[in-house]
Amino acid sequence: MKTVKELNWSFSSLGCPELNLEEIVRLAKQYGIGGLELRTVEDRVDMPALFSERFGSPENLNDWLVEASMRIQALDSSLKLVGNSAEDRDAFLEFVEWAEALDVPSLRVFDGGTYDASTLSDEDLAQALETINWWRSLRQKHGWNSDIIIETHDCLTATPAIQQLQSHLDDPQMILWDTHHTWKKGGEDPRETWQAIRQWVNHVHVKDSVSKPSARHPFSYIMLGEGEFDLGGTLSMFAESGYEGIVSLEWERKWHPYLEPLSDALAKAREFGWL
Repeated sequence: MKTVKELNWSFSSLGCPELNLEEIVRLAKQYGIGGLELRTVEDRVDMPALFSERFGSPENLNDWLVEASMRIQALDSSLKLVGNSAEDRDAFLEFVEWAEALDVPSLRVFDGGTYDASTLSDEDLAQALETINWWRSLRQKHGWNSDIIIETHDCLTATPAIQQLQSHLDDPQMILWDTHHTWKKGGEDPRETWQAIRQWVNHVHVKDSVSKPSARHPFSYIMLGEGEFDLGGTLSMFAESGYEGIVSLEWERKWHPYLEPLSDALAKAREFGWL
């Protein structure tokens, strides 16, 4: 049986927004992590523009990553399936050239829309399907290998909503399951959520919190293992089920500067024997 330490670990650079790419890679290698989820670099989210400034071309960045023995598991965009504009889509498409050259399998998009404990509204469902079909048409036309993964962040933080969306697609779309969101916002038991959606999940976010209001939420993120979320049990569940996808520590220090440095969270994960 696989152990938690044998899971395919990654972390989101949201946890170290001030670092440059070289420093992010160095931090990952310090903890034996060979793949990254990039959301911020040098405190910027416009990564295609930053990459162009720093490396000149996708090919140059790819050569640099090969030399560094590091892989990018996901590039995280700000596109929402529900509520996007033409400008939002253009900004998202700037990621594709880089994803293709770097052999990045996943381009993260948000669900967007409005959370409901039961199912998607007709409007949210229609917009989500239209955006997915727009993307799939372009992907097929250009023969792109990278594909979107949809994070359970807003309208898809309840299992029935995820199932509803998938039922309207001829081919399911892969999901980035934020384990904390469906638990805290959706009130779901992670084991029940996992059994219902695991066939669509190839990337998960993990973190911890307590029921104390913060500046942005009715809860506060906290050091791993010190909160109310059964993080250890959830990680063991992934290991026991033979999960092969990405387990990414989403340490949201960019949005919640009260959090300790990401290096402290990684050290805590190592202390627990997870890394």
